[in-house]
Amino acid sequence: MTKQELIHKLSDLEWEDFEVKEAKGEVPKSAWETVSAFSNSAGGWLVFGVKQVAKNFEVVEILNPEKIEQDFLAIIRSAQKFNVVINPTCAKHVIDGKVVLAFYIPVSKNKPVYFNAQANTYIRRGSADQKATKEEIDSLYRDQTFGTKTSEIAIDTSFSDLRDKSIREYRDYMSRFNSGVSYNRMELDDFLVKMRILDKETKQCTFSGLLFFGNRDSIENFFPDFRVDLFEIPGISNQDASSRYSFRLSEDDYENLWEVYFECFKRLRKEVDVDFKLTAEGFGEELSPGLKAIREALVNMLMHADYFSPAHPRIRIFSNHIEYYNPGGLPKPLAELKGKDLSIPRNPILAKLFRMVKLAENAGYGLDNIEHNWKEYNNTSVDYVIDFDSTIVKMRTYKELNEGVNLKNEGVNEGVNLKIEGVNEGVLLELHYLYDTIANQEGKKAVELNTLINKSLATTERYLKILKEQGYIEFRGASKTGGYFIKK
Repeated sequence: MTKQELIHKLSDLEWEDFEVKEAKGEVPKSAWETVSAFSNSAGGWLVFGVKQVAKNFEVVEILNPEKIEQDFLAIIRSAQKFNVVINPTCAKHVIDGKVVLAFYIPVSKNKPVYFNAQANTYIRRGSADQKATKEEIDSLYRDQTFGTKTSEIAIDTSFSDLRDKSIREYRDYMSRFNSGVSYNRMELDDFLVKMRILDKETKQCTFSGLLFFGNRDSIENFFPDFRVDLFEIPGISNQDASSRYSFRLSEDDYENLWEVYFECFKRLRKEVDVDFKLTAEGFGEELSPGLKAIREALVNMLMHADYFSPAHPRIRIFSNHIEYYNPGGLPKPLAELKGKDLSIPRNPILAKLFRMVKLAENAGYGLDNIEHNWKEYNNTSVDYVIDFDSTIVKMRTYKELNEGVNLKNEGVNEGVNLKIEGVNEGVLLELHYLYDTIANQEGKKAVELNTLINKSLATTERYLKILKEQGYIEFRGASKTGGYFIKK
Protein backbone atom coordinates (compact mmCIF):
# COMPACT_ATOMS: atom_id res chain seq x y z
CA MET A 1 0.00 0.00 0.00
CA THR A 2 1.49 3.36 -1.03
CA LYS A 3 1.40 6.49 1.09
CA GLN A 4 -1.20 7.96 -1.29
CA GLU A 5 -3.39 4.86 -0.93
CA LEU A 6 -3.15 5.09 2.84
CA ILE A 7 -4.17 8.76 2.79
CA HIS A 8 -7.09 7.86 0.52
CA LYS A 9 -8.14 5.16 2.96
CA LEU A 10 -7.91 7.53 5.89
CA SER A 11 -10.49 9.78 4.23
CA ASP A 12 -12.82 6.89 3.40
CA LEU A 13 -15.59 6.15 5.91
CA GLU A 14 -16.57 2.73 4.53
CA TRP A 15 -13.75 0.50 5.72
CA GLU A 16 -14.80 -3.10 5.37
CA ASP A 17 -11.18 -4.12 4.71
CA PHE A 18 -9.44 -1.58 6.90
CA GLU A 19 -9.00 -1.24 10.67
CA VAL A 20 -7.10 1.41 12.67
CA LYS A 21 -5.53 1.27 16.14
CA GLU A 22 -3.77 3.97 18.14
CA ALA A 23 -0.92 1.73 19.41
CA LYS A 24 0.82 4.57 21.24
CA GLY A 25 3.24 2.52 23.32
CA GLU A 26 2.46 -1.15 22.63
CA VAL A 27 0.51 -3.48 20.37
CA PRO A 28 -3.14 -3.16 21.44
CA LYS A 29 -4.82 -6.39 22.56
CA SER A 30 -7.74 -5.77 20.20
CA ALA A 31 -5.31 -6.14 17.27
CA TRP A 32 -5.38 -9.94 17.71
CA GLU A 33 -9.15 -9.98 17.14
CA THR A 34 -8.67 -8.06 13.88
CA VAL A 35 -5.86 -10.37 12.73
CA SER A 36 -8.13 -13.38 13.31
CA ALA A 37 -11.09 -11.71 11.58
CA PHE A 38 -9.12 -10.67 8.48
CA SER A 39 -7.49 -14.12 8.23
CA ASN A 40 -10.87 -15.86 8.39
CA SER A 41 -12.72 -13.49 6.06
CA ALA A 42 -11.26 -11.73 3.02
CA GLY A 43 -8.06 -10.15 4.34
CA GLY A 44 -7.50 -6.48 5.12
CA TRP A 45 -5.20 -3.68 6.29
CA LEU A 46 -4.47 -3.20 9.99
CA VAL A 47 -3.03 0.29 10.63
CA PHE A 48 -1.23 1.42 13.80
CA GLY A 49 -0.90 5.12 14.56
CA VAL A 50 -4.41 6.27 13.64
CA LYS A 51 -7.21 7.20 16.02
CA GLN A 52 -10.92 7.29 15.20
CA VAL A 53 -13.10 9.95 16.79
CA ALA A 54 -16.73 9.58 15.73
CA LYS A 55 -16.46 9.56 11.92
CA ASN A 56 -13.13 11.34 11.77
CA PHE A 57 -9.68 9.78 11.68
CA GLU A 58 -6.53 11.36 13.10
CA VAL A 59 -2.87 10.36 12.86
CA VAL A 60 -1.33 10.07 16.36
CA GLU A 61 2.26 9.64 17.51
CA ILE A 62 3.63 6.13 18.08
CA LEU A 63 6.24 6.35 20.86
CA ASN A 64 8.39 3.44 19.72
CA PRO A 65 7.31 2.34 16.22
CA GLU A 66 10.28 -0.01 15.65
CA LYS A 67 9.57 -2.01 18.82
CA ILE A 68 5.83 -2.20 18.13
CA GLU A 69 6.49 -3.41 14.60
CA GLN A 70 8.96 -6.07 15.80
CA ASP A 71 6.67 -7.24 18.64
CA PHE A 72 3.68 -7.51 16.33
CA LEU A 73 5.50 -9.43 13.59
CA ALA A 74 7.25 -11.73 16.06
CA ILE A 75 3.94 -12.84 17.53
CA ILE A 76 1.96 -13.48 14.34
CA ARG A 77 4.89 -15.14 12.53
CA SER A 78 5.84 -17.48 15.37
CA ALA A 79 2.60 -19.52 15.66
CA GLN A 80 2.92 -19.28 19.45
CA LYS A 81 -0.06 -17.03 20.09
CA PHE A 82 -1.92 -17.99 16.91
CA ASN A 83 -2.61 -21.54 15.72
CA VAL A 84 -1.03 -20.85 12.30
CA VAL A 85 1.80 -18.73 10.97
CA ILE A 86 0.62 -15.45 9.44
CA ASN A 87 2.79 -13.61 6.94
CA PRO A 88 1.59 -10.03 6.45
CA THR A 89 2.70 -7.40 3.98
CA CYS A 90 4.27 -4.48 5.86
CA ALA A 91 4.46 -0.76 5.07
CA LYS A 92 5.72 2.27 6.99
CA HIS A 93 4.87 5.90 6.17
CA VAL A 94 5.35 9.30 7.71
CA ILE A 95 2.28 11.52 7.64
CA ASP A 96 2.35 14.98 9.21
CA GLY A 97 5.69 14.05 10.76
CA LYS A 98 4.28 10.96 12.49
CA VAL A 99 4.99 7.28 11.74
CA VAL A 100 2.10 5.12 10.57
CA LEU A 101 2.54 1.32 10.43
CA ALA A 102 0.36 -0.69 8.08
CA PHE A 103 0.08 -4.49 7.86
CA TYR A 104 -1.93 -6.34 5.23
CA ILE A 105 -3.30 -9.55 6.79
CA PRO A 106 -4.07 -12.04 3.98
CA VAL A 107 -6.95 -14.48 4.03
CA SER A 108 -5.66 -17.81 5.34
CA LYS A 109 -5.85 -21.21 3.67
CA ASN A 110 -5.89 -22.84 7.11
CA LYS A 111 -9.10 -21.61 8.70
CA PRO A 112 -10.15 -21.10 11.40
CA VAL A 113 -7.37 -18.77 12.56
CA TYR A 114 -7.56 -17.99 16.29
CA PHE A 115 -5.34 -16.85 19.16
CA ASN A 116 -4.75 -18.71 22.47
CA ALA A 117 -7.89 -20.89 22.10
CA GLN A 118 -10.45 -21.80 19.43
CA ALA A 119 -13.01 -19.72 21.33
CA ASN A 120 -11.03 -16.68 20.16
CA THR A 121 -12.00 -17.13 16.52
CA TYR A 122 -13.21 -13.89 14.91
CA ILE A 123 -14.79 -13.02 11.58
CA ARG A 124 -15.33 -9.71 9.82
CA ARG A 125 -18.88 -8.39 9.60
CA GLY A 126 -19.01 -5.08 7.76
CA SER A 127 -16.41 -2.93 9.54
CA ALA A 128 -16.46 -4.83 12.86
CA ASP A 129 -14.72 -7.90 14.29
CA GLN A 130 -17.19 -10.39 15.74
CA LYS A 131 -16.58 -13.62 17.64
CA ALA A 132 -17.52 -16.60 15.47
CA THR A 133 -20.32 -18.96 16.48
CA LYS A 134 -19.84 -22.75 16.58
CA GLU A 135 -21.64 -23.06 13.25
CA GLU A 136 -19.39 -20.42 11.71
CA ILE A 137 -16.27 -22.18 13.03
CA ASP A 138 -17.50 -25.45 11.50
CA SER A 139 -17.92 -23.61 8.19
CA LEU A 140 -14.33 -22.35 8.43
CA TYR A 141 -13.07 -25.90 8.94
CA ARG A 142 -14.96 -27.00 5.84
CA ASP A 143 -13.24 -24.23 3.91
CA GLN A 144 -9.97 -26.08 4.53
CA THR A 145 -11.35 -28.88 2.34
CA PHE A 146 -12.73 -26.52 -0.32
CA GLY A 147 -13.16 -28.47 -3.56
CA THR A 148 -12.74 -31.92 -1.97
CA LYS A 149 -15.39 -32.49 0.72
CA THR A 150 -18.20 -33.68 -1.57
CA SER A 151 -15.68 -35.81 -3.51
CA GLU A 152 -15.24 -38.02 -0.44
CA ILE A 153 -16.95 -41.40 -0.11
CA ALA A 154 -20.34 -41.71 1.58
CA ILE A 155 -19.60 -44.76 3.72
CA ASP A 156 -21.79 -47.87 3.39
CA THR A 157 -23.56 -46.66 0.26
CA SER A 158 -23.85 -48.43 -3.09
CA PHE A 159 -25.59 -48.29 -6.45
CA SER A 160 -28.85 -49.21 -4.69
CA ASP A 161 -28.84 -45.79 -3.01
CA LEU A 162 -29.13 -44.07 -6.40
CA ARG A 163 -32.39 -43.30 -8.15
CA ASP A 164 -32.57 -45.23 -11.41
CA LYS A 165 -35.09 -42.83 -12.94
CA SER A 166 -32.78 -39.84 -12.43
CA ILE A 167 -29.78 -41.63 -13.97
CA ARG A 168 -31.80 -42.67 -17.03
CA GLU A 169 -33.14 -39.15 -17.52
CA TYR A 170 -29.65 -37.67 -17.14
CA ARG A 171 -28.13 -40.02 -19.72
CA ASP A 172 -30.98 -39.36 -22.13
CA TYR A 173 -30.47 -35.61 -21.67
CA MET A 174 -26.75 -36.00 -22.32
CA SER A 175 -27.33 -38.01 -25.49
CA ARG A 176 -29.57 -35.26 -26.85
CA PHE A 177 -27.68 -32.14 -25.84
CA ASN A 178 -24.07 -33.36 -25.76
CA SER A 179 -24.20 -36.23 -28.24
CA GLY A 180 -20.49 -36.20 -29.11
CA VAL A 181 -19.14 -36.87 -25.62
CA SER A 182 -17.61 -40.32 -25.00
CA TYR A 183 -19.68 -40.93 -21.84
CA ASN A 184 -22.67 -41.68 -24.06
CA ARG A 185 -20.98 -44.84 -25.34
CA MET A 186 -20.12 -46.29 -21.93
CA GLU A 187 -21.91 -49.06 -20.12
CA LEU A 188 -23.69 -47.94 -16.97
CA ASP A 189 -21.04 -49.26 -14.54
CA ASP A 190 -18.20 -47.52 -16.39
CA PHE A 191 -20.25 -44.36 -16.73
CA LEU A 192 -20.89 -44.13 -12.98
CA VAL A 193 -17.21 -44.68 -12.13
CA LYS A 194 -15.82 -42.35 -14.81
CA MET A 195 -18.16 -39.57 -13.71
CA ARG A 196 -17.10 -40.28 -10.10
CA ILE A 197 -20.64 -40.94 -9.01
CA LEU A 198 -19.31 -44.23 -7.62
CA ASP A 199 -15.80 -44.76 -6.24
CA LYS A 200 -13.69 -46.97 -8.53
CA GLU A 201 -12.30 -49.23 -5.80
CA THR A 202 -15.14 -49.55 -3.28
CA LYS A 203 -18.12 -48.94 -5.61
CA GLN A 204 -19.58 -46.71 -2.89
CA CYS A 205 -21.19 -43.36 -3.74
CA THR A 206 -19.31 -40.11 -3.49
CA PHE A 207 -21.19 -37.41 -1.60
CA SER A 208 -21.64 -35.57 -4.91
CA GLY A 209 -22.98 -38.66 -6.67
CA LEU A 210 -25.42 -39.27 -3.84
CA LEU A 211 -26.60 -35.64 -3.77
CA PHE A 212 -27.05 -35.53 -7.54
CA PHE A 213 -28.71 -38.92 -8.19
CA GLY A 214 -29.59 -40.38 -4.79
CA ASN A 215 -32.89 -41.47 -3.30
CA ARG A 216 -34.07 -38.96 -0.73
CA ASP A 217 -33.98 -41.51 2.10
CA SER A 218 -30.35 -42.34 1.34
CA ILE A 219 -29.37 -38.68 1.02
CA GLU A 220 -30.97 -37.86 4.37
CA ASN A 221 -28.78 -40.45 6.10
CA PHE A 222 -25.92 -38.00 5.55
CA PHE A 223 -27.80 -34.72 5.05
CA PRO A 224 -30.78 -35.02 7.45
CA ASP A 225 -32.43 -31.76 6.37
CA PHE A 226 -31.67 -31.96 2.65
CA ARG A 227 -33.64 -29.38 0.69
CA VAL A 228 -33.43 -26.47 -1.71
CA ASP A 229 -35.96 -23.71 -1.03
CA LEU A 230 -37.81 -21.70 -3.66
CA PHE A 231 -40.39 -19.07 -2.71
CA GLU A 232 -42.55 -16.84 -4.88
CA ILE A 233 -43.29 -13.77 -2.78
CA PRO A 234 -46.14 -11.38 -3.74
CA GLY A 235 -44.31 -8.10 -3.24
CA ILE A 236 -41.01 -6.33 -3.72
CA SER A 237 -39.79 -7.36 -0.25
CA ASN A 238 -40.85 -9.58 2.64
CA GLN A 239 -42.20 -6.53 4.48
CA ASP A 240 -44.15 -5.37 1.43
CA ALA A 241 -45.64 -8.80 0.60
CA SER A 242 -49.35 -9.37 1.06
CA SER A 243 -48.56 -12.90 2.34
CA ARG A 244 -45.41 -14.81 3.28
CA TYR A 245 -45.39 -16.49 -0.13
CA SER A 246 -47.75 -17.46 -2.91
CA PHE A 247 -45.77 -20.60 -3.80
CA ARG A 248 -43.18 -22.72 -2.04
CA LEU A 249 -41.32 -25.65 -3.55
CA SER A 250 -42.24 -28.80 -1.66
CA GLU A 251 -39.70 -31.45 -0.67
CA ASP A 252 -42.14 -33.97 -2.14
CA ASP A 253 -41.44 -32.47 -5.58
CA TYR A 254 -37.90 -33.86 -5.88
CA GLU A 255 -35.55 -36.55 -4.62
CA ASN A 256 -32.12 -35.16 -5.53
CA LEU A 257 -30.29 -32.23 -7.13
CA TRP A 258 -30.93 -33.39 -10.69
CA GLU A 259 -34.67 -33.21 -10.03
CA VAL A 260 -34.31 -29.99 -8.02
CA TYR A 261 -32.82 -28.26 -11.05
CA PHE A 262 -35.87 -28.89 -13.25
CA GLU A 263 -38.39 -28.01 -10.55
CA CYS A 264 -36.66 -24.68 -9.87
CA PHE A 265 -36.07 -23.89 -13.54
CA LYS A 266 -39.76 -24.47 -14.28
CA ARG A 267 -40.67 -21.67 -11.85
CA LEU A 268 -37.83 -19.33 -12.82
CA ARG A 269 -38.35 -19.42 -16.59
CA LYS A 270 -41.72 -17.70 -16.17
CA GLU A 271 -39.84 -14.58 -15.06
CA VAL A 272 -38.19 -13.94 -18.44
CA ASP A 273 -39.32 -13.49 -22.03
CA VAL A 274 -38.47 -16.42 -24.29
CA ASP A 275 -38.59 -17.05 -28.04
CA PHE A 276 -39.02 -20.66 -29.15
CA LYS A 277 -37.84 -22.45 -32.28
CA LEU A 278 -36.96 -25.96 -33.48
CA THR A 279 -33.33 -26.89 -34.12
CA ALA A 280 -32.21 -28.74 -37.24
CA GLU A 281 -32.44 -31.98 -35.23
CA GLY A 282 -36.06 -31.25 -34.34
CA PHE A 283 -35.46 -30.39 -30.68
CA GLY A 284 -37.16 -27.42 -29.12
CA GLU A 285 -34.79 -24.55 -28.36
CA GLU A 286 -35.65 -21.59 -26.16
CA LEU A 287 -33.77 -18.45 -27.05
CA SER A 288 -33.21 -15.63 -24.58
CA PRO A 289 -30.15 -14.14 -22.87
CA GLY A 290 -32.39 -13.75 -19.82
CA LEU A 291 -33.10 -17.48 -19.83
CA LYS A 292 -29.37 -18.22 -20.05
CA ALA A 293 -28.67 -15.88 -17.14
CA ILE A 294 -31.23 -17.36 -14.74
CA ARG A 295 -30.18 -20.89 -15.71
CA GLU A 296 -26.50 -20.11 -15.09
CA ALA A 297 -27.36 -18.49 -11.73
CA LEU A 298 -29.43 -21.53 -10.71
CA VAL A 299 -26.75 -24.04 -11.71
CA ASN A 300 -24.01 -22.02 -10.03
CA MET A 301 -26.02 -21.98 -6.82
CA LEU A 302 -26.54 -25.75 -6.92
CA MET A 303 -22.98 -26.73 -7.80
CA HIS A 304 -21.21 -24.28 -5.44
CA ALA A 305 -23.41 -24.59 -2.33
CA ASP A 306 -22.01 -25.88 0.96
CA TYR A 307 -24.34 -28.85 1.55
CA PHE A 308 -22.77 -29.57 4.94
CA SER A 309 -23.91 -26.18 6.22
CA PRO A 310 -27.05 -25.95 8.39
CA ALA A 311 -28.28 -23.31 5.92
CA HIS A 312 -29.88 -24.26 2.62
CA PRO A 313 -29.68 -22.95 -0.95
CA ARG A 314 -32.66 -20.65 -1.44
CA ILE A 315 -34.32 -18.80 -4.30
CA ARG A 316 -36.79 -15.98 -3.64
CA ILE A 317 -38.77 -14.65 -6.58
CA PHE A 318 -40.13 -11.19 -5.77
CA SER A 319 -42.28 -8.97 -7.97
CA ASN A 320 -39.29 -7.02 -9.24
CA HIS A 321 -36.22 -9.18 -8.61
CA ILE A 322 -34.86 -12.68 -8.02
CA GLU A 323 -32.49 -13.56 -5.18
CA TYR A 324 -30.27 -16.65 -5.10
CA TYR A 325 -28.90 -17.36 -1.62
CA ASN A 326 -25.95 -19.73 -1.54
CA PRO A 327 -24.58 -21.13 1.74
CA GLY A 328 -20.80 -21.16 1.50
CA GLY A 329 -18.38 -18.30 0.95
CA LEU A 330 -16.22 -17.63 -2.09
CA PRO A 331 -12.72 -19.17 -2.19
CA LYS A 332 -11.25 -15.80 -3.20
CA PRO A 333 -12.51 -12.19 -3.31
CA LEU A 334 -15.15 -11.60 -5.97
CA ALA A 335 -13.02 -9.15 -7.96
CA GLU A 336 -10.18 -11.68 -8.17
CA LEU A 337 -12.46 -14.50 -9.32
CA LYS A 338 -13.92 -12.33 -12.06
CA GLY A 339 -10.75 -10.51 -13.05
CA LYS A 340 -8.62 -13.64 -13.44
CA ASP A 341 -11.39 -15.87 -14.82
CA LEU A 342 -10.62 -18.46 -12.13
CA SER A 343 -12.30 -21.85 -11.96
CA ILE A 344 -12.43 -23.00 -8.32
CA PRO A 345 -15.62 -25.01 -7.80
CA ARG A 346 -16.59 -25.95 -4.25
CA ASN A 347 -18.05 -29.22 -5.56
CA PRO A 348 -16.06 -30.21 -8.69
CA ILE A 349 -17.98 -33.43 -9.36
CA LEU A 350 -21.31 -31.58 -9.27
CA ALA A 351 -19.84 -28.92 -11.55
CA LYS A 352 -18.77 -31.56 -14.06
CA LEU A 353 -22.17 -33.29 -13.97
CA PHE A 354 -23.90 -30.03 -14.89
CA ARG A 355 -21.33 -29.13 -17.55
CA MET A 356 -21.51 -32.48 -19.30
CA VAL A 357 -25.18 -31.91 -20.13
CA LYS A 358 -24.57 -28.30 -21.22
CA LEU A 359 -26.44 -26.78 -18.28
CA ALA A 360 -23.39 -24.82 -17.19
CA GLU A 361 -21.76 -22.52 -19.72
CA ASN A 362 -18.18 -23.09 -18.58
CA ALA A 363 -15.99 -24.55 -15.86
CA GLY A 364 -15.82 -21.44 -13.69
CA TYR A 365 -18.29 -19.62 -11.53
CA GLY A 366 -20.02 -18.25 -14.61
CA LEU A 367 -20.37 -14.79 -13.07
CA ASP A 368 -19.35 -13.06 -16.29
CA ASN A 369 -21.90 -15.11 -18.24
CA ILE A 370 -24.65 -14.24 -15.81
CA GLU A 371 -23.81 -10.53 -15.86
CA HIS A 372 -23.37 -10.31 -19.65
CA ASN A 373 -26.59 -12.15 -20.49
CA TRP A 374 -28.67 -10.31 -17.90
CA LYS A 375 -27.36 -6.95 -19.09
CA GLU A 376 -28.22 -7.91 -22.67
CA TYR A 377 -31.66 -9.10 -21.60
CA ASN A 378 -32.96 -6.09 -19.66
CA ASN A 379 -30.07 -3.64 -19.28
CA THR A 380 -29.74 -4.09 -15.50
CA SER A 381 -26.71 -5.14 -13.48
CA VAL A 382 -26.38 -8.17 -11.26
CA ASP A 383 -25.82 -7.30 -7.60
CA TYR A 384 -23.92 -9.35 -5.00
CA VAL A 385 -24.00 -9.55 -1.23
CA ILE A 386 -20.82 -11.36 -0.17
CA ASP A 387 -20.24 -12.73 3.32
CA PHE A 388 -17.57 -15.11 4.53
CA ASP A 389 -20.07 -18.01 4.72
CA SER A 390 -22.69 -17.08 2.10
CA THR A 391 -23.27 -15.35 -1.22
CA ILE A 392 -26.43 -13.67 -2.54
CA VAL A 393 -26.90 -12.98 -6.25
CA LYS A 394 -29.66 -10.47 -7.00
CA MET A 395 -31.14 -10.01 -10.49
CA ARG A 396 -33.72 -7.31 -11.16
CA THR A 397 -36.56 -8.39 -13.43
CA TYR A 398 -37.55 -4.94 -14.74
CA LYS A 399 -35.92 -3.06 -17.60
CA GLU A 400 -33.85 0.07 -17.21
CA LEU A 401 -35.05 3.11 -19.12
CA ASN A 402 -32.63 3.94 -21.91
CA GLU A 403 -32.59 4.93 -25.55
CA GLY A 404 -32.72 1.32 -26.62
CA VAL A 405 -36.12 0.73 -24.99
CA ASN A 406 -39.11 1.54 -27.14
CA LEU A 407 -41.75 2.71 -24.68
CA LYS A 408 -45.34 2.86 -25.77
CA ASN A 409 -47.09 5.71 -23.97
CA GLU A 410 -49.93 6.90 -26.11
CA GLY A 411 -53.28 6.77 -24.35
CA VAL A 412 -51.89 6.70 -20.83
CA ASN A 413 -54.51 7.79 -18.37
CA GLU A 414 -53.04 10.99 -16.93
CA GLY A 415 -55.73 11.15 -14.26
CA VAL A 416 -54.33 8.11 -12.46
CA ASN A 417 -50.98 8.36 -10.69
CA LEU A 418 -49.71 4.88 -9.93
CA LYS A 419 -47.48 4.89 -6.85
CA ILE A 420 -45.34 1.76 -7.00
CA GLU A 421 -41.99 1.57 -5.24
CA GLY A 422 -39.11 -0.49 -6.55
CA VAL A 423 -39.70 0.01 -10.28
CA ASN A 424 -38.03 2.54 -12.50
CA GLU A 425 -39.54 5.16 -14.76
CA GLY A 426 -39.69 2.91 -17.81
CA VAL A 427 -41.55 0.10 -16.09
CA LEU A 428 -43.87 2.55 -14.34
CA LEU A 429 -44.82 3.99 -17.73
CA GLU A 430 -45.59 0.52 -19.06
CA LEU A 431 -47.65 -0.26 -15.95
CA HIS A 432 -49.62 2.95 -16.59
CA TYR A 433 -50.26 1.84 -20.15
CA LEU A 434 -51.47 -1.60 -19.02
CA TYR A 435 -53.70 -0.02 -16.38
CA ASP A 436 -55.16 2.33 -18.98
CA THR A 437 -55.76 -0.59 -21.37
CA ILE A 438 -57.67 -2.51 -18.68
CA ALA A 439 -59.68 0.60 -17.79
CA ASN A 440 -60.80 0.95 -21.43
CA GLN A 441 -61.38 -2.77 -22.04
CA GLU A 442 -62.26 -4.43 -18.76
CA GLY A 443 -62.67 -8.20 -18.54
CA LYS A 444 -59.74 -9.12 -20.79
CA LYS A 445 -57.51 -12.10 -19.98
CA ALA A 446 -53.72 -11.90 -19.81
CA VAL A 447 -53.40 -13.64 -23.17
CA GLU A 448 -55.58 -10.90 -24.71
CA LEU A 449 -53.91 -8.01 -22.89
CA ASN A 450 -50.39 -8.99 -23.97
CA THR A 451 -51.46 -8.55 -27.61
CA LEU A 452 -53.06 -5.19 -26.87
CA ILE A 453 -49.96 -3.76 -25.15
CA ASN A 454 -47.49 -5.48 -27.50
CA LYS A 455 -45.65 -7.36 -24.76
CA SER A 456 -44.83 -11.04 -24.24
CA LEU A 457 -47.25 -13.07 -22.16
CA ALA A 458 -44.61 -13.54 -19.42
CA THR A 459 -44.03 -9.77 -19.13
CA THR A 460 -47.75 -9.03 -19.20
CA GLU A 461 -48.42 -11.57 -16.43
CA ARG A 462 -45.60 -10.05 -14.38
CA TYR A 463 -47.05 -6.55 -14.79
CA LEU A 464 -50.54 -7.80 -13.95
CA LYS A 465 -49.13 -9.39 -10.82
CA ILE A 466 -47.59 -6.08 -9.72
CA LEU A 467 -50.79 -4.09 -10.35
CA LYS A 468 -52.87 -6.70 -8.56
CA GLU A 469 -50.55 -6.83 -5.53
CA GLN A 470 -50.61 -3.05 -5.30
CA GLY A 471 -54.41 -3.06 -5.25
CA TYR A 472 -55.02 -1.31 -8.59
CA ILE A 473 -56.71 -4.20 -10.43
CA GLU A 474 -58.46 -7.45 -9.61
CA PHE A 475 -59.38 -10.67 -11.38
CA ARG A 476 -63.07 -11.52 -11.45
CA GLY A 477 -64.77 -14.75 -12.47
CA ALA A 478 -63.57 -18.27 -13.08
CA SER A 479 -59.99 -18.90 -14.18
CA LYS A 480 -61.05 -19.91 -17.71
CA THR A 481 -63.79 -17.34 -18.34
CA GLY A 482 -62.91 -14.41 -16.07
CA GLY A 483 -60.76 -11.35 -16.69
CA TYR A 484 -59.08 -8.28 -15.20
CA PHE A 485 -60.98 -5.23 -13.92
CA ILE A 486 -60.03 -1.92 -12.32
CA LYS A 487 -60.41 -2.27 -8.56
CA LYS A 488 -62.90 0.35 -7.40
